[in-house]
Amino acid sequence: MAFETYLIYLAAVAVFFATPPDTSQLLIISNSVRYGLRKSVYTIAGDLSANCLQKTGAAFGLAAVIATSATAFSVIKWCGVLYLVWIGVQLIRSSDDVSDVAANQSGQALRLYRQGFVTSMANPFAVVFFGALFPQFINPASAILPQLLILGVTYLVVDGAILALWG
Repeated sequence: MAFETYLIYLAAVAVFFATPPDTSQLLIISNSVRYGLRKSVYTIAGDLSANCLQKTGAAFGLAAVIATSATAFSVIKWCGVLYLVWIGVQLIRSSDDVSDVAANQSGQALRLYRQGFVTSMANPFAVVFFGALFPQFINPASAILPQLLILGVTYLVVDGAILALWG
């Protein structure tokens, strides 16, 4: 991949992140306000882990399946909506009592990681996005895997930095 192509990719990713916060970013903001940025790093890690799986799925053609199956797309989307509603209800119902915080401290990291992971995985647009974005910057005359790795790692670094800034 030419360096100029990589710079154009960075610009495209920057434009993508120049939008209002999405569900993952709103979750990071919520958890950062509630628990602090240090604890929200677990949510960021969950989100980025899901992104890794989504990129892998896009690479293996899952994007085509979701794009051609309105039913699959709809099921994934509504599962995501239900999970986000469930998180919201749990946040509303929880109390900020110090004894509750101390009692939940041991499982809090896993819970925050799971929130980030499931919220990101429930976004069917991500797989379609990666499936549409990456081919635009791949040089078919060169080895594909190294190019996908460079694009994927770059996206994760930029996404992680943006999520930390939102936090």
